[in-house]
Amino acid sequence: MVEVSSPKLYVGNLSFDATESDLFELFKGVGAVRNAEIVTHRETDRSKGFGFVLMTTLDEAKRAVEELHDREFLGRKLVVSGAKSSEREANYRG
Repeated sequence: MVEVSSPKLYVGNLSFDATESDLFELFKGVGAVRNAEIVTHRETDRSKGFGFVLMTTLDEAKRAVEELHDREFLGRKLVVSGAKSSEREANYRG
């Protein structure tokens, strides 16, 4: 699990049926959300099962990890942690 050092969070083990608005609404219950995105395969536009949520503050991000990590969402237990700065770029390649 990556320590929360910025308002940007990694969200893994997402249901392939989850939408960005589902993710936004879930995290909005914890604090103010700036952005929620689900990473998709470039060619199929199908979810890769993970995404990123940008909270407004670091404190809200830490609260979101405490409240939502291991919580069941659309039939799967979420993995919520701090986002590695290079994780997004590495996963967008393919």
